Amino acid sequence: MTNVFIINGGHPFAHSPGEFNATLLEKTSSYLSSKDCYAVQTSSVGEKYDVLEEVEKFKWADIIVYHTPIWWFQLPFGFKEYIDRVITAGHQRGIYDSDGRSSKNPAINYGTGGRLQGKKYIVTTSWNAPKEAFELEGEFFRQQSVDDSILFGFHRMNAFIGLERLASMHFHDVEKNADIPQELERYALFLEKMFS
Repeated sequence: MTNVFIINGGHPFAHSPGEFNATLLEKTSSYLSSKDCYAVQTSSVGEKYDVLEEVEKFKWADIIVYHTPIWWFQLPFGFKEYIDRVITAGHQRGIYDSDGRSSKNPAINYGTGGRLQGKKYIVTTSWNAPKEAFELEGEFFRQQSVDDSILFGFHRMNAFIGLERLASMHFHDVEKNADIPQELERYALFLEKMFS
């Protein structure tokens, strides 16, 4: 049995009701729950949660699936707060012990104190920005990928606690020009590839 913890990092704010990432959480949970080899737990950062229970979910999981919109080129503030609170509460409670360094040589081994080694994560992001803003010369993101630019810190945070990235999937132009049924079909294929 593989334990999968799914987190919806979206939440309502301003003109964003958070529906797309809630849908992704539901699709992921339904898909995995329909298979005998997966146990599933979920959390939504826009709902009330107990920090220590969330720590236990991180420790329980073999795979963590993060779904998040990107607001102003960063994680939503509710998701960032969730990460800050839960990971900090996981200090010496099974998520990480320290930053990995020793007082004998404090210049090396930073970021090696995580306790979640052997576990993996998947992240999806949703954007107003079109895919071409990342790919075309002269466009806004200067031909840097989502993972190497905006999500760099997010990926390093996961590495710090010992997680290894399994995959990323990005949904572009969701706010203005999305074909949601087509995007969900694309996501269904992604799920099949990751979890078949």
